Amino acid sequence: MTRIGFHASHEQFTPGELLELVQRAEQAGFDAAMCSDHFHPWSQSQGQSGFAWSWLGAALATTRLPFGVVTSPVGRYHPAVIAQAAATLAQMFEGRFWMAAGSGEVLNEGITGEPWPPHQQRSQRMHEAVSIMRRLWSGEEVTHHGAVTIEQARLYTRPKQAPPVYVAALSEETARWAGGWADGLITISLPHGRLKSVIDAFHEGGGEGKPLLLQVKLSYDDTDDAALAGAHAQWRFNVFDNAIAAELRTPQQFEAAAKHVKREAMSDAVRISSDPQRQVAWLQKDIELGFSDIYLHNVNRRQREFVDAFGEQVLPALRDAGSRDAKADHKKKE
Repeated sequence: MTRIGFHASHEQFTPGELLELVQRAEQAGFDAAMCSDHFHPWSQSQGQSGFAWSWLGAALATTRLPFGVVTSPVGRYHPAVIAQAAATLAQMFEGRFWMAAGSGEVLNEGITGEPWPPHQQRSQRMHEAVSIMRRLWSGEEVTHHGAVTIEQARLYTRPKQAPPVYVAALSEETARWAGGWADGLITISLPHGRLKSVIDAFHEGGGEGKPLLLQVKLSYDDTDDAALAGAHAQWRFNVFDNAIAAELRTPQQFEAAAKHVKREAMSDAVRISSDPQRQVAWLQKDIELGFSDIYLHNVNRRQREFVDAFGEQVLPALRDAGSRDAKADHKKKE
């Protein structure tokens, strides 16, 4: 059955609060969790940006959930350092940690002052970084001169099994390109026609049979109006096409770009509803597309209410539906 996870947004909440929230999510019945990895928030009103890698150690140690992180392993980081961080988590918490590699945003990577390359170059250096990390996890001493430079690096603490590295892809082009080398795909909630196209492209590129992960952007609150207001207040800064979002350098620039985003426009990027059964219906359609893991990001600030309501109403409904489907499939095989 599809695992339903909780997304911890470091841009919106302090690390201490997020730790309490993932513990609450585990108690409510969520199966897994994941987090973002930012240096800056999308906006000043979000107002936070804790260090994901420190937090992941605490979260894994104080829950039994599997965890993942979406990160750029090159830019403000060096891939050898991320390989070491990921190896440490994977060694301590065997089988419970994964990571997804993205090409990054200047909002985060630009802090080094290095020139910001175009998208194709960023994608190529990200792929190069993943290859370096895998060589390090295998125990190889790595020297490499390319988009990334590394000299005689060897990891002495390694897990029994290297953590999977998925690709973060929003377009068919990126998904197809990564299908052959990524261990799986993670994308975000899009219209289902586009989601299917991204999945199909990943399969065409060599990803057939690999895990498919989805991060769902939703806004749940006591009323539809409150859910809409909360989404607009917290997430209007992140409704732009990735070609734009990857190029804006500061939270102030995101705020300026979002100045004229109207409330009504939020429903194009966020699933807004106060009705748990409406949320169930959306998620069932995602499950039908073949996603193995779905991570729920309630983009407004009402996190505790969201965790409790979904634990009581949404997760049981999805599991009941999954159990019925499994029984029906079993009968067909008989």
